[in-house]
Parts: sequence; C-alpha cells; structure tokens
Amino acid sequence: MTIPIEMPVTAVVEFENLMRSHERRILRLAIRLTGNLADAQDAAQEVFMRLHRHLASLPDENSVERWLHRVTVNVCFDMGRRMKSSRRVPIDGLARSLASVYPSAETLASRREGEERIAAALRHLGKRERAALVLRDLEGLTTAEVAETLGSTESTVRVQISKARLKLRELLKELQ
Repeated sequence: MTIPIEMPVTAVVEFENLMRSHERRILRLAIRLTGNLADAQDAAQEVFMRLHRHLASLPDENSVERWLHRVTVNVCFDMGRRMKSSRRVPIDGLARSLASVYPSAETLASRREGEERIAAALRHLGKRERAALVLRDLEGLTTAEVAETLGSTESTVRVQISKARLKLRELLKELQ
C-alpha cells in the first residue's frame, strides 16, 4: 500500500507502526472468518485502507484494536455476502492458509489433522456463530469485546458461542 506524500511524517510512522503491530492478528482473524488466504489478504488490505482513512479519528491504541476487530469482521461478512451468489467460501484450506502465514513446519504438522477437522466443522456454523466463536475462543476477546465487535448484546453473544460450541462438538464427533 502506498501512503500519500501529503501525510505528515509522524502520521506515516504511526500508520506503519500500527500496521506492523496488528497485521498478523488481522490476517489470522480474516483467514479464520473467510477460510482462505487469498480472501483474507484482500480483507486485510481493505481493513488497513480503512484504518488509513480513519486514523485521525481514532483516539487511542485500545480503540484501534477494537476498531480493527470490528472492521475485519464487517469486511469479511461483506465479502461473504458478495461471493455468496457467485461461489461458496471454502474453509477446507484453513490449515494450509495458516501454514502459509505461520510457516513453522513442526508445529503445524502436529496440529494439521486437528485443524482440518475444526475447519471442516466451522464450515457448518452460521457466520455470526462462527465469528463469535473465533473472536472469543481463538482470538481471546472477552464476551463484552465480542459483543461490541459484532454489534450485539453480551447475552446474545453468550448464546451464539454456546450454540457454536455444541454444534462444533457434535460435528467433531462425527468427523472422528
């Protein structure tokens, strides 16, 4: 991404630092929500373009992180809606996509089978349940943060996570 020349040097440095500190987390979240690296990279690029446009209006680092989570989820949902009519979003390649982002062969090899089963099971969850589960259990957000990110109440998020975990558990039993 090219940064416009008319930006003050401090803003350029701030933007580059924010990108560097959040790019892996945003890409990982996008992979988990879209199911493949190519779409996740497109989503992450869109997220950082939006960050660039809105940088001046974000008050502090904590706000930036919450804002990035919310925008990432929204961008991935939007991509899913646009692609729904043309093709299904494949989640089967989740383990391979993660391997290309985190190339530690020993670690990924030992987890590959489990990740593939989880990816196959995640495919059967609704997008809101999947997003709530990924944000809470895989990204480590609190229930309140997930609710804020998804624009829901905490009780709705707790129900979505509970249902998603039950479905995931049943699906994983079937896939063994």
